[in-house]
Amino acid sequence: MDIVDAWAQHPTERFAQQPWLATLLRWTKQESVAPSPADTLAAADAAGVRTSLLSAWHGPAGALITNDEVAAMVATAPDRYAGVASVDLDDPMGAVREIRRCVQELGFVGVRVVPWLWNLPPNDRRYYPVYVACVELGVPFCTQIGHTGPLCPSEPGRPIPYLDEVLLDFPELVVIGGHVGYPWMSEVLSLATKYPNFHIDTSAYAVHRLPSELVEFLRGRGRSRVLFGSNWPMLAPAACLARLDDLGLDDEAKGLFLAGNARRIFKL
Repeated sequence: MDIVDAWAQHPTERFAQQPWLATLLRWTKQESVAPSPADTLAAADAAGVRTSLLSAWHGPAGALITNDEVAAMVATAPDRYAGVASVDLDDPMGAVREIRRCVQELGFVGVRVVPWLWNLPPNDRRYYPVYVACVELGVPFCTQIGHTGPLCPSEPGRPIPYLDEVLLDFPELVVIGGHVGYPWMSEVLSLATKYPNFHIDTSAYAVHRLPSELVEFLRGRGRSRVLFGSNWPMLAPAACLARLDDLGLDDEAKGLFLAGNARRIFKL
C-alpha cells in the first residue's frame, strides 16, 4: 500500500531542547524527541510509509530546523523523503528569496509556517509575501490549525476568520491545515466546503481518535481533501495507523487519504 506522511520532521538538538516540548513529551510519554536518522527511516518503514515530507521549523528566535538541514536529511534517502521549507516572517523579502531557493534549487515541495510558534494568525500581513511566493512557484502552503499541544495560545490556529480571509484574498493558494483543527471542527469543515483549495491533514492524531465529523467527511464528500500525517517523532506513523480499519473507508477513500491526495497536491 502506498502511504505518504504529510507532516513529519527530523529534529535537531535546537528543536529538541525547546521548553514548549515539555507538554508534548508528557502527553506522548516520551523523554525526548531526538531520533537518529536511522530511527526516522525505521519509523517510516514500520508503518509502510513510502514518502515522508520532512519540515523545517523557523520561529521568531530563529531556525529550529533549517532548510539546509532538511535538505541534508532528504539527501540521505531521496527516494523516501521530500522537503517542506520554513521561513522568517520578519524578513519578507528574505522569505521570498528563500522559498524560491528551496523550491527551485533544493526541490522542496511546500512551505510550512506554524502560527502558534509566532503567535501570529495567518491573516497577518507578514504572511502575505509567503503566499505570493507559494502561488508563483506552484507549491502548497502548510500550516497548523486547532488548539496547541504546547502551552501557547491556540487562537492563531482558529480557522475563521483568519484562514477564511487568506483563502478569500488568495483564491489560487493551496492550503493544508495540519493537526485536524479541533475544537473548531465546524469551522474547518465549512472552509473545506467553501474553498476547493483548502485541505486537512490528520497529523498529531492517531486515526482512531479523529473527530467523528471529520471521519464522516473523509468517508464521503471530503475524500479528496484529507491527507494522512503523523507528526513524527511526537507520534510514530505506525501508531497513528494501527486502527485504520476502524474508519470504515472504502478502497478509494483509503487510497486517497493515505497517499493519493498528497501525491496530487504536492506533485510527488
